[in-house]
Amino acid sequence: MDLTDAYANGAYIPGGDSYPARWQASAKAFRARAGGALDLPYGPGPRHRFDLFRPAGRAAGLVVFVHGGYWLEGDKSLWSHLAAGPLERGWSVAVPSYDHCPAVRISEITRQVASAIGAAAGMVEGPIRLAGHSAGGHLVARMACADIAPDWRARVAQVVPISALGDLRPLMQTAMNADLHIDAAEAAAESPALLPHAKVPVTLWVGAEERPVFLDQTRSLAAAWGCKAVIDPGRHHFDVIDGMESGTSPLTGALLD
Repeated sequence: MDLTDAYANGAYIPGGDSYPARWQASAKAFRARAGGALDLPYGPGPRHRFDLFRPAGRAAGLVVFVHGGYWLEGDKSLWSHLAAGPLERGWSVAVPSYDHCPAVRISEITRQVASAIGAAAGMVEGPIRLAGHSAGGHLVARMACADIAPDWRARVAQVVPISALGDLRPLMQTAMNADLHIDAAEAAAESPALLPHAKVPVTLWVGAEERPVFLDQTRSLAAAWGCKAVIDPGRHHFDVIDGMESGTSPLTGALLD
């Protein structure tokens, strides 16, 4: 069965093509207002960089937001504005980039994200809270798997995978897999829903108006891990992250409260 259409998002969202330009403009405007330390290295590659935004005064801790794009596209420059909500609440926020498939496998991206979090954690004291969207939701969920044991794990106080891809096996039946190169072994090793949970706090978040497969992915991961899943009414795959821009939104509350 070809599942390419099932995992397509933009074609089913009114004005879907306009979102990347809107994200880019919002992120650029936020950086102009907030400043921040940009392009900090966490590894040797040109994409092994993160931006760090700090509040006035001592930070309550560190939030890391990991972007999506099916592990194929996007970078930190599109998502700076999603730091606004946690920053408003007094948290430092790191937003990393990472290498894309097919240049690397998803397993390597998992390792890169762990390294990025570690580098940011070395610059900010206190608890760590992780959020990620779509493929980024998968990547922060991987940070909550028992096989990932970085030295910063004990500081993790909350993980919020948003519209996360918890089971990679269906993606083997999409056209994207020509570049993702997911095989049965990698699906088994990189699917959070198939891996033991490290017992860090996890709240899953998904939009009620998303494609059915994303609701299914959220429900299956919630069942596998026994964690809470919030279905955000009226939200689709592209606007489900908007709450990160406000310190008083339910999404930011799920991450920080």
